[in-house]
Amino acid sequence: MTQAVQTYAYLRPSAVLDGAAGRSLALATSGGSTPAGEVANPRFFAGFLTAPAPAAAALLAVADVAAARYYQPLLRASLDPVVTANGDRLRFESFSGCCGVYARLDVLADGLDGDEIGHGTTNVDVNNPLRESLSLIGSTDPLHLAVGPDALEVTTLDGPVVEKKVPLPDRWLRGFAETQVIGAGLDLRAELPAAEAVRFLRSLPRGGRTTVAWVVPAGRTLRPTTRPVPGAVCLPGPERLVALQRVLRHAVALRVYGPPNATAPTASAWEVVLPGMRLTLTLSPDAARGFSGEGGVLTALAAEGSAADAELVAVLLAWEPRIDPAELAEQAGISLARVRAALGRLGTSGQIGYDTAEAAYFHRRLPYDSERAEARNPRLTAARALVAAGAVRQEGELATVTVDDHVQRVRRGADGAHTCTCLWWAKYRGGRGPCKHVLAVGLARGEETR
Repeated sequence: MTQAVQTYAYLRPSAVLDGAAGRSLALATSGGSTPAGEVANPRFFAGFLTAPAPAAAALLAVADVAAARYYQPLLRASLDPVVTANGDRLRFESFSGCCGVYARLDVLADGLDGDEIGHGTTNVDVNNPLRESLSLIGSTDPLHLAVGPDALEVTTLDGPVVEKKVPLPDRWLRGFAETQVIGAGLDLRAELPAAEAVRFLRSLPRGGRTTVAWVVPAGRTLRPTTRPVPGAVCLPGPERLVALQRVLRHAVALRVYGPPNATAPTASAWEVVLPGMRLTLTLSPDAARGFSGEGGVLTALAAEGSAADAELVAVLLAWEPRIDPAELAEQAGISLARVRAALGRLGTSGQIGYDTAEAAYFHRRLPYDSERAEARNPRLTAARALVAAGAVRQEGELATVTVDDHVQRVRRGADGAHTCTCLWWAKYRGGRGPCKHVLAVGLARGEETR
């Protein structure tokens, strides 16, 4: 299988520059999408960061995740963070090389003081000299921020002077799709004030053997528990929160997000509230497995008509910071369920993200397509092959799927959820999305499966 290569072409390296007007953080952008189309080096913002030191530390935390592998850490990653301008904020995103940690820094309107914030998505250069400069930013240093080159730089520099080519793992692409599905299933479970947040995060291990821990809200703090009691939140691989250590001295609060009534290891999101911004790390259910295999998008990809619905919904998106599915349903003239399936499909091409703090989807645009994501999902590919081979036989609420020399039985319950007799379902109980047999039954029936 040929692995994709991501090429970053920058006009100059990102740097912290000293000038007559003070220090400036100049973030170089690579090719990206804007309302005007594809642009080689888009410019999204020029102005001041209202909290320079927290912003510098948070950007470093996002870069830390992009450069880290928490599983098999001897291998180093090198993918530049993604920045999206949503008109009222800037979002910086990255994945760890092992695809098990997703980081996002939301610099909100209160954290920016300058000209209008643009719309679009691109990559930003984060190099070692920049990291060293950011680590020296003090709390009293005014810091100008420029995301992208100005017109003079574009016209006077003769083409890209910095180019990086790095392998782009398929699992990293699928991670963008899976995290928006997982994020939509997480609710706010606890909020800790600054002092308790610092105490709790500093008590976590920074290395050693990976474990799955559980914590339960107890007043204004979190108490460890050995099992998933009611109200508990899973903390899978607590050492993977190490990037948050950079921002602890600036923390205003810590918010914890998890699914309700979890009884097995699950993903969770850990958000540090900073002045004018939020830094969130989302952890996969196990440090040894990334987000790419969670299977949350399979139902949307398999839904009948979701491809056409995705094309319809896509034209209604405009890098909105908050997407209301009900409003989209009204604008598109389709049902809310079809809109949600369309958003799931758009997520496979990186067009949709999810903000747990605001419980809302947001729009970005990455240079990937959903057909590529679908082709790289072996369960869906296998399910389509089963349907094409006539392997599915339906008998009311029970269906049989013939695979080689054996038969699997899929049953639909009163709540619409499916069970299967295969080993995959016995192991995960639907916790990693539907198995290929359930997907095949749904495809044969022309309905969504779960």
